[in-house]
Amino acid sequence: MGGHIGFNAALLVLGLFRCRRALEKGGTVADWDFQDIVSHFRAWGDFVEAQPHGSGHIHDTYKVTFNMAGTPVHYLLQRINHRVFKQPAAIMDNILRVTDHVRSRLKAEGFSDVTRHSLCIVFSRNRKPCYQDSAGHWWRMYLFVEGAVTYDAVDSLDHAYEAAKAYARFQALVSDLPEPRLHETIPDFHNTPARLTALREAVERDSCGRVASVQREIEFVESRADQCGRLLARQRAGELPERVTHNDTKINNVLLDEKTGKGVCVIDLDTVMPGLALYDFGDMVRSCTASAAEDEPDLSKVRMRMDVFEAVARGFLSEARFLMHAEREELVFSCRLITLMLGMRFLTDYLSGDTYFKVKRDNHNLDRCRAQFAMVESMEAQADRMEQIVAECWQKSAS
Repeated sequence: MGGHIGFNAALLVLGLFRCRRALEKGGTVADWDFQDIVSHFRAWGDFVEAQPHGSGHIHDTYKVTFNMAGTPVHYLLQRINHRVFKQPAAIMDNILRVTDHVRSRLKAEGFSDVTRHSLCIVFSRNRKPCYQDSAGHWWRMYLFVEGAVTYDAVDSLDHAYEAAKAYARFQALVSDLPEPRLHETIPDFHNTPARLTALREAVERDSCGRVASVQREIEFVESRADQCGRLLARQRAGELPERVTHNDTKINNVLLDEKTGKGVCVIDLDTVMPGLALYDFGDMVRSCTASAAEDEPDLSKVRMRMDVFEAVARGFLSEARFLMHAEREELVFSCRLITLMLGMRFLTDYLSGDTYFKVKRDNHNLDRCRAQFAMVESMEAQADRMEQIVAECWQKSAS
């Protein structure tokens, strides 16, 4: 079980880690003139300091302190990793549209403290949602949400419930986002047939001579290959609607109130784009219910925890009244599909020489793949009970 991310000794370690990462990316933290960077944003007060913040592995994130007439004011400053997200302007356009819409919906509902319950972009001096410095780095700034924390693992059933509820609430708030369609910042992100094709091509190439050692894993996928296109086929048939989805629904992308534990705000909106509501539910279940780490080599420790699944289902369905009947039919299946797809991605990368996911040991991606496939098997074995829980939760939410 993980602890919350706060101001503690871990930040020092994280700071050192980020310094090393900065060197790997061609710069150093010392090279970044934070006073100059923040001067390009419409932030109130006088700059005091910037400290590394959070546990994210993609962007460099800092809690920035300003002094405003004797009172400390905080902002969140991020350097966008444009090697991973190659369209920073398109991403920020999506985030701006979504956050503006969420706040307008909350205001219309008479919601109090709106700026605490939706990310608020601080614009640059030239009225843009981000700023590109002379070295080509992209920066953005948000209001800092005070009194809220994130968790890297499910510490309690209440946390699982609140996180799931927050994600469903987010989907509900953006369900009527007007045209135009959001930018698809990562094309085919959840296109399982495309992931299957990539795996088969990696098997055919066998560029690292590893295929012979993973025949069981390949057979595991092929025995379920006919399931890969199920959701997309129903979408093409008009049975499953395209929605605005988060697409990275881990528990640490929801801020929970420090005192009450209630969901406050959904964060990390870089992957918000068109998708299926089922993807968000499935990935939430995959990441929250696992009994062991994503790369656990001892598969006897890997299973889907039914009590956590029930908490996630209760939380999500308490707010997901917008779902159509066909979407509800596929909720349990979506958990297996998303988990299978991630295992396929790990296996593809292993066969290709570990070129995408960072590895820390031999067979790291293979361990990840096997853990995901073990989760799929656990979900398959418990599918009937999962369906029963979903039906009970839906009936309760509709009454």
